[in-house]
Amino acid sequence: MSAAAAHVYPITTHEVTNQSGALTGVNYYEADTILREAVAREGAAWVAGRASKLGAAAGDAEIQHHAHLANAHEPVLRTHDRFGHRVDLVEFHPSYHVLMKLAFGSGVHSLSWTAGEPGAHTARAALSYLWNEIENGIGCPTGMAYSSVPSLRLVPAIEREWEHKILAEDYDPRPVPVADKPAATIGMALTEKQGGSDLRANATRAVAVNGGGPGGEYRLTGHKWFCSAPMSDAFLTLARTEAGPSCFFVPRSLPDGTRNRFFIQRLKDKCGNRSNASSEIEYDDTYAVLLGEEGRGIRTAIGMAHLTRLDFAVGSAGLMRWALNLTLHHTHNRRTFQRVLAEQPLMRVVLADLCLESEAATALGFRLARATDEARSGSEEARLLERILTPVAKYWNCKRTPGFVAECVECHGGNGFIEEQPMPRLYREAPLNGIWEGTGNMICLDVLRAMQMEPDTVAALLAELGRARGADNRLDTAIDTLETELSDLRDQELRARYLAAMIATVFEAALLVRHSTPAVADAFVVSRLDGLANRAFGSLPRGLDVAAIVDRSKLQ
Repeated sequence: MSAAAAHVYPITTHEVTNQSGALTGVNYYEADTILREAVAREGAAWVAGRASKLGAAAGDAEIQHHAHLANAHEPVLRTHDRFGHRVDLVEFHPSYHVLMKLAFGSGVHSLSWTAGEPGAHTARAALSYLWNEIENGIGCPTGMAYSSVPSLRLVPAIEREWEHKILAEDYDPRPVPVADKPAATIGMALTEKQGGSDLRANATRAVAVNGGGPGGEYRLTGHKWFCSAPMSDAFLTLARTEAGPSCFFVPRSLPDGTRNRFFIQRLKDKCGNRSNASSEIEYDDTYAVLLGEEGRGIRTAIGMAHLTRLDFAVGSAGLMRWALNLTLHHTHNRRTFQRVLAEQPLMRVVLADLCLESEAATALGFRLARATDEARSGSEEARLLERILTPVAKYWNCKRTPGFVAECVECHGGNGFIEEQPMPRLYREAPLNGIWEGTGNMICLDVLRAMQMEPDTVAALLAELGRARGADNRLDTAIDTLETELSDLRDQELRARYLAAMIATVFEAALLVRHSTPAVADAFVVSRLDGLANRAFGSLPRGLDVAAIVDRSKLQ
C-alpha cells in the first residue's frame, strides 16, 4: 500500500437510528378522538366525511412537502412587466397554488354559508382547525372569504355578482375580471400606519361619484399599511367620508375589464406566515362601492372581525394540536438515556400538561362555534353568550399558543430548532393570531365592552357555567369567585386581562368537567384552578393519571 493510500479514510454508510421520522400516513381527523368528540358534541357530526378527507390530506407526505416549499419560497412582488407596464402582480411558488386549491376545494372558506345544515359554523370550524394542521398562511385568504359574506350582502348587486364565486369550492389565481372566473378570492385592507388598531385614525379619503350612498360609486385616495392577500380579486377596506369611517368594496378589475387603480407598494417581510403575502398598497382615484351607510364602516368591520375572531380561536387550537401531534410522535419514537423519551418521568408530566391545554383550547373554540350557530338561528341566550365568549376565546387561545409551541419545540430538542422540521414554522406562526383582528389589550377591552353595554352577557355566561355545578366542589368555588369578580365594577380596565383569563379558564374547566374523562377534568381543575399562578408547563402536582391523559390525546 502506498503512503498516499494509507491516509485515505474509508467511506462509511451511516445507519440512521433513533430519529422519530415524519408524522405521515395518518388521518388527522379520524385519529383525533378529542376533535371528533367536540365536533359531534357541538352539533356538526354530519361533517365527518368532508373532515376525514381533509384529515387525510393533513397526514399526506406530499401535502406536507408543499407546505414546506410554500414557506421556503416566499411570494415575490412584480410591480412592472419587462416592457415597463405597471402590473402589480405577486408571484407564488407552485406549492402555494396547490394548497390554495386544496383549501378552497375543501370548503374551508365557505361551508358555513353553503352547507344548508344545522351547525354549519361548527362544521366549518372543524375544517379550519384541520387546515391549521396543514399550512397556516392559507388560513388568511380562507378566513377573509368566510368573514366577508355578511358585508357583501349589504349591497344586493355585489351579492349577486360576487358571493357565489367567493363561496365556490374552486380556485382560480388568474388576474382577470370576476366575470371570466369560476371562483374568486377576497382580501382586506383596513389599517394604516398612523393608527393600526385605531381605525378612527385612518386618513384614506373617499369621494362620492354621482351622489354616492349605499351601493354607490366612490373614489379612494390613501395608503394602507397592511393589506392581506394582495392578489385577491376584491377587497374590503375603510376610508373616510364627511360622515366618518366607511366600508368599501374594491375590485381589482373594473366592469370594462381594465385593472383598478390599486398599487402594491411593497410586500411585508414578516416574522412568520411567510407563504401568505401581506403588503402595503396605495389607492389613487381608486374605484370603490360603499357597503352599508357612510360613517358606519367600523361597525361593519367589527361584524367581520367577530367571525374572524372565532376563526382565530379555533385556528389557534388547531395550531396547538398540530404542535402537540408532532411532539407526541417525536417523544414516543425517540429514546434517551436507555428509555423512550415519553416514558421519562418529567417528560410524561410535560406531555400531560400540554395535552390538558390543547384539549381545553379545543373545547372552548368549538363551544363558541356552536354559540355562533345558535345565535344565527335566533337564540338570544346564544347571542349573548357568543358576544362575550368570542373575545374571551380569541384572547385566551391566541395568548396561550406561543408558550405552548415553545414548550413543544423544547420537547424536540435541537431537531425542533432546525428549519427542515415543521416546528420552527409553527414557532414563528404562534404569536400571529394574537395580533390579527385585535391585540390582547384590544380584545380584553372588548370583553369589558360586552359586559358594560350588554350586562345580560354576564348572566348568559354564568348560566352556561351553571350547567357544570355540582360535579366538582373546586369548580363550584371557582364559579362563585368569578361571579364575585365580574360584579366588582372597580378598576375594570386595569383588570381586563385578569378577568378575561379567569373567564376562559373557569369556562374551560366547566367544559372538561362536563365532557372529558375524569383524569383530564381532575388534572385541569387542580392545576388551573387550584394550582400555581404563572406556572410553567410540566408543573403538575403528584397523584394525577398522566398516562391516561396522554393516551387520550395521542392520535389513535
